[in-house]
Amino acid sequence: MYLSPASFFADFYVYPALAVILMAFAFYRSPTHWLAVLVAFVIGFCSWTFIEYIMHRYVLHHLTYIKDQHAKHHDDQKALFGTPTWLSLVVILVLASGPAVTYAGLVLGSAFTAGLMLGYLGYTLAHYSIHHWNARPGSFLFRLKQRHALHHHYNDLGNFGVSIGIWDYVFRTNIVVRRDDSHPAGAH
Repeated sequence: MYLSPASFFADFYVYPALAVILMAFAFYRSPTHWLAVLVAFVIGFCSWTFIEYIMHRYVLHHLTYIKDQHAKHHDDQKALFGTPTWLSLVVILVLASGPAVTYAGLVLGSAFTAGLMLGYLGYTLAHYSIHHWNARPGSFLFRLKQRHALHHHYNDLGNFGVSIGIWDYVFRTNIVVRRDDSHPAGAH
């Protein structure tokens, strides 16, 4: 949905603050298990890449109301379009934090959630940067912009990974353009 600038950029303030609070809590509650806390954080951060892929591929492109909203982003790529912070926070807390705390305990679940939150923030920053920043040819951002442009302009059935493309390779949805023509290959 279209967001005001304040609503759109709220993620950049809310998620780092919550991640710091959750990690401080985890370290405070279990100072002798700092390595386990860091591992849980890294697992949460890396888990976001898979969640991002699944959400983009199946939720944003297949669920009726959400698909229609996402199509608006494809039509107006410069607009501040996204998920309100309160809604993304509810989804993260209910669908990810709840199970993590249930199965790993409060300390490790908090660290996992902090990692997941910063992974989501990384995705939000990457997606914003792709559509709003200039990138130097050959840079990481330039490659992300190229990948995402293929998703928007050639075939919206591929290149679902925004912050990283690993899951597109795993699930064979990576789109490449052959140098000999302008027709995309891949993403069957």
